[in-house]
Amino acid sequence: MPRALITGITGQDGSYLTEFLLDKGYEVFGLARDPSRLEEGLRSRTEVLTAEMTEEGSLRAAVATAAPDEIYHLAARSVPADGRADPVGTIDVNATGTVRLLEAVRAESPTARICYASSSEVFARADTSPQDESTEFAPRNLYGLSKMLGHLSVRHYREELGVHVATAVLFNHESPRRPANFVTRKVTMAAAEISLGRRKTVALGDLDARRDWGFAGDYVEAMWLMLQQDDPDEYVIGTGTTHSVADLCAGAFDAVGLDWRDHVTTDPDLVREPEPTVLVSNPAKALKVLGWSARTPFDELIAQMVRADVHP
Repeated sequence: MPRALITGITGQDGSYLTEFLLDKGYEVFGLARDPSRLEEGLRSRTEVLTAEMTEEGSLRAAVATAAPDEIYHLAARSVPADGRADPVGTIDVNATGTVRLLEAVRAESPTARICYASSSEVFARADTSPQDESTEFAPRNLYGLSKMLGHLSVRHYREELGVHVATAVLFNHESPRRPANFVTRKVTMAAAEISLGRRKTVALGDLDARRDWGFAGDYVEAMWLMLQQDDPDEYVIGTGTTHSVADLCAGAFDAVGLDWRDHVTTDPDLVREPEPTVLVSNPAKALKVLGWSARTPFDELIAQMVRADVHP
């Protein structure tokens, strides 16, 4: 039975990946600061180890205990506001923490294959669109910078130290498990609450802002496929298409039979600095090498999220 270790197992991606690997017959171990955050049905089928990305000793102990064949490094401070509030802590967890984990693997489980979850935010100020594996890094916030530093560290360990570590550059991926501080859940929760008569409106910022939104459950399969390859590499993972926040609103309110224009207001204080480029993936390499492409249509994803918010 193959053994997998997932850092950040209690997050959105961690839960979908846990389900995916369990269905494939893996023995799954997870790293978490608070194991109780993992849904009970998954917690009873996995072994969750307490560890901190800022503590090398706890990471080494966890890797030694799990003795994994595969490691999926998902743990991160993933909200841009965290970077603004605590830039040093964000760099320490996302970048230095990645190096600590790689060193722990080299010491305790050197044959393990690793997948590092990078982010499209490393391309946020890119000169070209769409973005692929050859696009130059150009982050625009501390979160993007921290993921870029982790990305470059992983590349060094792969190319110079021979560690079997692949990189998944993940574009926006959503689900009913997405935290409520992300705009997709803000909209789908509002549509659900308005349809249930609990509120009347929701205030948003720039309705023309566009994102390459896919389904998290599709994206964890891409990460697994990366570790089934003989040679580790870097892959951009996304849908290759974008939708606006207005499209998001239309899909969410349509799922409950309402016209979004009757319930969505705009608040200038919520409008962010204009984005210099459109973040949209070119996942051609993932299709060619891994045979992977996003399967879940945007409207289906948003409707699924709204249904989950109507019937939690």
